Parts: sequence; C-alpha cells; structure tokens
Amino acid sequence: MITFKDTEYQCSMELTLAIIGGKWKVLILWYLGEKTMRFSELRRTLPHITQKMLTQQLRELEEHGLVNRFIYTQIPPKVEYSLTAAGKSILPILANLGQWGLNYANSTMD
Repeated sequence: MITFKDTEYQCSMELTLAIIGGKWKVLILWYLGEKTMRFSELRRTLPHITQKMLTQQLRELEEHGLVNRFIYTQIPPKVEYSLTAAGKSILPILANLGQWGLNYANSTMD
C-alpha cells in the first residue's frame, strides 16, 4: 500500500498511472521534453486535444510537480510550459516505451 497526496494506491504502477496515465499526459511530457512551449504551440502539436482538456492535463501535471508554468508579466500575458527536474527524469522511460512500440509493431508485421 502506497499513500500519495492523501490517496492510497495498491502498488507503484497504480500510482504511476494516476500521475501520467491517460491519452494526453505522456505526449505533453514528451513534447515539452524537446523544448519549452507556449499553450498555443502545444495545441498545434496535439491537434486533436481540446483546449479544455489541454488546460486540465497541464494543471494536473503542474500539480504533480512535473511541469513548470511561467507567466510573463506583459500585455498580452505570455505563459510558457517546461518540464521540472521530475518531469525530465521520466523522459528516458518514455523513450524506452516509444522504442518498445516500434519493436512491437515491427515484430507483428512478420
């Protein structure tokens, strides 16, 4: 049993999926690993995500300490998103998952 932010999880995988699970979070982390991006850049990079969903996913990733949100004090306001050290630490794992997907796709084509 693991307790994190007042929630109990049966195992570490359940906790991990609670933090980065879903359709969009891994992709958001992956693209932010390439560079710091503004909200509109992320929207263009992920054309099938709604504005509401992107906002929600970014807030959750920020709440879990994986994404930084930096607001520039200017008119019009400018907001940039980047990965924290914790967010960067997951990039090698995501690269391995991506490679696994390629290997799997290639092995099923035979």
